[in-house]
Amino acid sequence: MPLRVVTHAHADHLMGLKRSLKDCEEVLMTKATRDMIKVMKGPSLLTSGRIKTLEYGKTLRHGNDKITLHKADHILGAAQVLVENSQGEKVAYTGDFRIDGTEPLECDTLVVETTYGHPSYKRNFNVDIREVLVSMIEKRLRYGTVFVFGFHGKLQEVMQILANADVTVPFVMPENVYNVSKVCAHHGMKLGCITLSTKNEAKELLDKNLPCVAFYHVNSRRTVGLDNDRICVSGWEFRSPSRQTGFKEHVVALSDHSDFNGLIEYVKRCKPKKVITDNYRGDGEILAKEITKRLCIPALPAPGNGKRWLQQVLVNAQDLKGPKLNHQ
Repeated sequence: MPLRVVTHAHADHLMGLKRSLKDCEEVLMTKATRDMIKVMKGPSLLTSGRIKTLEYGKTLRHGNDKITLHKADHILGAAQVLVENSQGEKVAYTGDFRIDGTEPLECDTLVVETTYGHPSYKRNFNVDIREVLVSMIEKRLRYGTVFVFGFHGKLQEVMQILANADVTVPFVMPENVYNVSKVCAHHGMKLGCITLSTKNEAKELLDKNLPCVAFYHVNSRRTVGLDNDRICVSGWEFRSPSRQTGFKEHVVALSDHSDFNGLIEYVKRCKPKKVITDNYRGDGEILAKEITKRLCIPALPAPGNGKRWLQQVLVNAQDLKGPKLNHQ
C-alpha cells in the first residue's frame, strides 16, 4: 500500500495505523493530527514508518496524483482530502465534518461520512447551542464545581466556547485531557486557564466544591462528580438543545458532525457527478438512497461496511472513479 491518509485523531480513524506505518510508503496527516495522536496514543506509535505532514491548502504529488488536505470543522487538525489524478478527475473525501466551518470541495466523485446519515437525525433548533451551553454552566457555577463530559476534541471546543464567552473560572482536568488541551493551545485554540486536577490548587477547588469547570472524558461519566452539576456534550440529541437526564445532570446537543440536513446540503454544494457514502456507521445505504432521490446524483454505499475500504482513503485516484470500487 503506497499511501494512507489519516483525516483526524479520533480512535475510529486510527484503526490499523500501526500496520499502515509498517506497510505504507507514507502516512499523511496534518501536524496537529500528528501531535494529537502522540498525546492520545503515545509517542512510540509514530516512531516507525514514514509520517508525512501537510498543511491545509498545500499539495503533495504522489505518483501521477495530486493530494491536497483542506480544513474540516470537526476537531483540531481534522482534514478533508482532495485527490486529482493525471486525467484531471477529482475525488474528495470529507472525513468527519460539521458543515458550518467546512469549505465544500468541488469534485467528480465525493466520498462522504454518514454519522447522522438517517433522515431522522435532524437538529431543527432555533437557538445557538453554544449560548445554551454557556448559560447553563454560568448558572450552575453559582453553586460550585460543574463537571463537563465529552470526547477528546469536543472537550477542548467547550473550553474555547467558555473562554470566548469570558467565563474566567479555572478549568480543571486529569492528565489525559490536559495533554490534549496543551496540544490544542499550542496550535492556536484559546482554552482559558487550564490546570491539572492533581495540582494542590485544583484539588482544593474540587474538594471544597468551589466554582470551576472540571473536564473529563465521557468514559469517566459513571464515576466522577456524582454529587455535582454535570453536563455531557453529545451529538446524539435531536429533540431539544438540552435534556435533563438526572437530578443534577443534563445532556447538551453540541455536535462536531453535520446532521442529516447538513450532509445533504454539503453534497449539493460540492456538485459531484457521483457520491460514495461511508457505510462504516451503518447508514451509508440510507444516505445514498436519499442523495439519489433528493439531489438526482448517483450515489452508492462503500463496499461491505466500508471499514477496511475507508482505512486507506487513497491508494490511487483511479480506483475511486466510479461505482466499481476495490477494497483497499
